[in-house]
Amino acid sequence: MKIEVWSDFVCPFCYIGKRRLEAALAEFPHKDQVEIEFKSFELDQNAPRNSGESIHESLAAKYGMTVEEAKQANANVGQQAASVGLTFNFDSMKPTNTFDAHRLAKFAKYHEKEAQLTEKLLNAYFTDSKDLSDFETLADIAAAVGLDRQEAVNALQDQNAFANEVRIDESIAQQYGISGVPYFVINSKYAISGAQPTETFTSALEKVWEEENPTPTLQDLSAGGADDDAFCADGSCAVPPREK
Repeated sequence: MKIEVWSDFVCPFCYIGKRRLEAALAEFPHKDQVEIEFKSFELDQNAPRNSGESIHESLAAKYGMTVEEAKQANANVGQQAASVGLTFNFDSMKPTNTFDAHRLAKFAKYHEKEAQLTEKLLNAYFTDSKDLSDFETLADIAAAVGLDRQEAVNALQDQNAFANEVRIDESIAQQYGISGVPYFVINSKYAISGAQPTETFTSALEKVWEEENPTPTLQDLSAGGADDDAFCADGSCAVPPREK
């Protein structure tokens, strides 16, 4: 089973949804046969690298609410994060453009470190309040998952490096009609939109597994008759008596 996850590193529900999927997978009996692949999605491709606004001010401006209302909305999201073991520090988050972070994720994928880097980037933004547009910060995160720091810096400084891979993911998202994240596509046939409850992911995993790996059913062509009980089962064999 393959699960493709479209997400952005500044999307709180992407981190929450990731944890809920992981919780479902932890109890899934076939988890060793599930492959997770992360896909790039930018919530705002035109977002500035440094707007100078807090996350509360940014949310208030985007949705036409007061800063206090934005703080309350973020607090509610923070409670959801806490319910899955995450700590979101909204007051010190640094809203930014995530294109370079996505390019770094593709660099990590090339070196088979995509999953580890994705987790580190999400944690860096939501918990550690790191600036995900700063190349030195991104290089430190790359090094923390075992990637060569200088190679990461080189890739980041080359604006064309891994840019096409990011745009391909976003193009596929458009083809699927994906307008928001997180968005989970299972075996290119089934979709889950949003940070659904863990039970939803559990149910989806079971349903897809059953449909993709059906239990064979056999049509019984036994003739029946006098010898229809002449077989062995439960560790013993019984031969039906013959009529005299």
